[in-house]
Amino acid sequence: MHVSIGKVVTVEYTLRIDEEDIVDTNVGVEPLIYQHGAQEILPGLEKGLEGMAIGESKRIIVSPAEGYGDVHPEGFFEIAKDRIAPDALRVGAKLQGEAPDGTPVYPRVAEIREETVVLDLNHPLAGKTLYFDVKVLDIQEGDDEGIGSARALSGT
Repeated sequence: MHVSIGKVVTVEYTLRIDEEDIVDTNVGVEPLIYQHGAQEILPGLEKGLEGMAIGESKRIIVSPAEGYGDVHPEGFFEIAKDRIAPDALRVGAKLQGEAPDGTPVYPRVAEIREETVVLDLNHPLAGKTLYFDVKVLDIQEGDDEGIGSARALSGT
């Protein structure tokens, strides 16, 4: 059996940026289980897993366009420095807030200026090429819940 549309796939992975720095891994812990073609994982990772068999391993390189996207300048904005908690006044600090419409937002501190702080709403991995070392642990037949849209996208 091979990874294909509708299959429930169990994967072990290690995610790196710059081919070296480990960002995330599930090796030795709970594996990733997803339904192939249901758009539950990054498009580039899903494409790279297509056709793999149980026990197969490989490196999948995902471009920003098929990962977390490019860094968008409109994702940066400035707020008054006094609106940030003193312990969060450091580049890289992760904040939690609310957009004007009530939607939760999770900006990062990108820059600290004299009287303002520049916040970044882009995903932390936006603009980065991602290197996934993956191993397919299991493939099962999926149920037909939620795969209709995946079939429509693939033309099957």
